[in-house]
Amino acid sequence: MDVYEAVTTRRAVRGFTDQQVPREVLERVLSAAAWSPSASNIQPWHAYVLTGRPLAELKKRTGERIAAGDPWDEPEYEQYPPALKSPYRERRSAFGEQRYGALGIPREDLEARQRAAAANWDCFGAPAALFCYIDRGMGRPQWSDVGMYLQTVMLLLRAEGLHSCPQMAWAKYYKTVAEVVSPPDDLLLFCGMSIGFEDATASQPRTGRAPLDETVTFVDG
Repeated sequence: MDVYEAVTTRRAVRGFTDQQVPREVLERVLSAAAWSPSASNIQPWHAYVLTGRPLAELKKRTGERIAAGDPWDEPEYEQYPPALKSPYRERRSAFGEQRYGALGIPREDLEARQRAAAANWDCFGAPAALFCYIDRGMGRPQWSDVGMYLQTVMLLLRAEGLHSCPQMAWAKYYKTVAEVVSPPDDLLLFCGMSIGFEDATASQPRTGRAPLDETVTFVDG
C-alpha cells in the first residue's frame, strides 16, 4: 500500500471484529511511528497499548460507570471552542447528522444518541487500544507534534491492513484509564485510539471533505 492509498483509505472505523492484532505488528507500527516529526526532536508523546485482560478490565470499569450514571471526569482540556464559528460549526453538524442518520437515530432522540456514543468506551469492539498522553507542561506546538505522531500511527496501521478510530471521548473517563495504565501524575490523557480489523458488515459511511479551494490558497508567482 502506498502513502496515497493509506491516506485516502484511513477513516475513523466504528465497528471492529474480535480478530486479535499480533503484538509484533503493533511493535513494528509504533517503532516506525517514533520517526514522526517533532520540534527539536523532543518527542512529547507517551503511548500505552492495551490488549487482552487489561483492555477488558478498562471496558468493564468504564461500562460500570456509564451504567451507574456517573458524570464524566472534569475536563483537563477544551475539546472544542465554546462558540464554534462557521464553517467549522456546519461541518461538525453535518458529521453528526451523517453519523447518527446512518444508525437511524433522529436528531431529537438524545437517549439513543447517548447509547450510540457509549460504544466509544467499548472501543467499538476493537481488541486493541492505544492511549496517548502528553506532559502537562507542554505547549501548543507540542500538542501539534502529538497529532502528527497519531496520524503517522494510523497510516502505518493501514499499511498493515488494520483500521483505527482516534477518540478524544476517552478523555472524559481519564481517571478510569489511569486506574488501569497508572501513568505518572505529570501526564495528561489526550485521546484513545481503537485498533483492529474492520467489521465489514457494519454500516460505516465515510464523511466527506471540504473542497480544496475552501482550505488551500495557492500564492503563485
